[in-house]
This record gives sequence, C-alpha cells and structure tokens, in this order.
Amino acid sequence: MTWEADGVLSLELVHPDRKPLPAWTPGAHLDIEIDGRTRQYSLCGDPQTPTTYRIGVLNEPSSRGGSRYIHTQLRPGHTLTASTPRNHFALEDAPGYLFVAGGIGITPLLAMAREAARRGTDWRMLYGGRSRASMAFADELAALGGEVTLVPHDEDGPLDLDAALAPLPADTLVYCCGPEPLLAAIEARCPAERLRLERFAPRPAQHAGQDAAFEVECRASGRTLTVDADTSILQAVEDAGLAVNSSCRDGICGTCETRVLAGTPDHRDSLLSAAEHAANATMMICVSRSATPRLVLDL
Repeated sequence: MTWEADGVLSLELVHPDRKPLPAWTPGAHLDIEIDGRTRQYSLCGDPQTPTTYRIGVLNEPSSRGGSRYIHTQLRPGHTLTASTPRNHFALEDAPGYLFVAGGIGITPLLAMAREAARRGTDWRMLYGGRSRASMAFADELAALGGEVTLVPHDEDGPLDLDAALAPLPADTLVYCCGPEPLLAAIEARCPAERLRLERFAPRPAQHAGQDAAFEVECRASGRTLTVDADTSILQAVEDAGLAVNSSCRDGICGTCETRVLAGTPDHRDSLLSAAEHAANATMMICVSRSATPRLVLDL
C-alpha cells in the first residue's frame, strides 16, 4: 500500500502463492469483494508485470463503504477476493490519443498512456484535480515522455476542453474518465465516434414516464418470465432461480451483459456506446428494460 496523493492509496495485489495472475489490457477493471460488498476498481499498473495487479483508491467519504474500508481497515497481508479482469474500456488502435482525466479517473488512463508510450504512438494527457497535492501518479506520467498537462483547480480553474479538442487531428481518439460533469462536458464537445468514456457512477437518469410490465423469454433456459414495472430483469431472473452473473447493479460494470435475441431493449446503462445501444445486440439486465412487450434473451 502506497500513498500516491492526498486521499489516494495504491494497492498491489498478488496471488497468495505468487503465481502469475490472469492477463489484462489497459482499461480493464476488477471486481473486488470488500467488507461484504463488491466494488469495481480500474487497473493502473503494467500488464507486463504478470504477478501483480495495482489499483488506486480514493478515500471517498460519501462512498458505500469500499474506499473507507480500504483506507481505514485494510492492511498489507490481508486477503481479498477478486474477479478476472474485464475490459469495456479498451485502448483501440489509433494514430494518436488524447487522454482526459478528472481526479481518480486517472487510474485507467495511466495504464493506457503507458501502453501508448510503449507502442510509440503520439499521445497527450490533460489531467485535472482539486489541487496538485491530490493528483496521483503525476510523476509516473511525466516519466512516460508524452505531453502531460496538469490542471489543479485551485490554481488554474477547470479544464479547458475547447482548447484541448480544437487542434486534434480527425483520427485522434479521445479517452476520458472522471466525474459526471467532466464526462457530460466532453460529450457535448467531442463527436461520439471519436470519444471513449468510462463512468465510475451511473449517468443521470434520462428516461421519463411510468415503467410498464413486459415478458422476457429466457431462450437457453426455456422459461418465460413477467418483469413487473417495479422489478428489474435481473431481479426477475434471480427470483425465478436462474443463475446469472452480476455485480454493480447500476449499469456501469458490464458483468450482467446479456445477448438480445429478439425484441428491442430500453437501454439505461452507463457503459455501452450509442452505437452499441442502436445495435441492440446486448443489454445490461440490471437496469435496462424493454421497449417492446416481449424480449427474448440468451439466458
């Protein structure tokens, strides 16, 4: 455990027998069981270090217990249970990258910057935080050799997204992670086809009106269920005794992603892109519902 900045601890996780851990790629995260709850943390280490996972954890007073437990009770030598890494925020091939981080959102982008530097790809980092002392991993970023701009809010105010985005070549991909106001601001300025986002919390609800009941055919199980207006698909499936993987139940982790065989989902997740929503190939059954009276899912 290492203090990386005011209020930010990094943890190095290893197998109890020091065995190599499952491989991962920049942008991946882990589900970790902490004090009886499951929480998601982005990996910020180096995928080429096969025996170690590293995460960065902000001491968040308003958290539901995960960060508070890590900062106040977890100690070196304690054992945690973690999932295999999953990646819904992968670093795609591109001629160049702009990484935009807000606060603890630096964690997945640090691994991406390291990989871009390894590939020899042009990259820039725009990194904002409350204060310079609160901005973790700044020295590691500087050592990678890219153009890194630190913007402490108490010294320089908010990030100037217009200035950062204006000169970018059309084939540069923009990766952003941070608090919702930053994500909303960059979504308003950057074309969706060039922008990749990761949220640590669900986006504000955008649906309106009264939810209605609908049917779900679980094709693999041969069951048809009614999902009531006040029940999620995930809850209905669990109540029926069907096994399904889930974690956050907020539509941000991707654990419950399910293939859609027929019908039209009402997507309410904060993970899939607009293009993925339009394709209707999969859905997050913890929060999304149905826009048609019946859905057929691969469950």
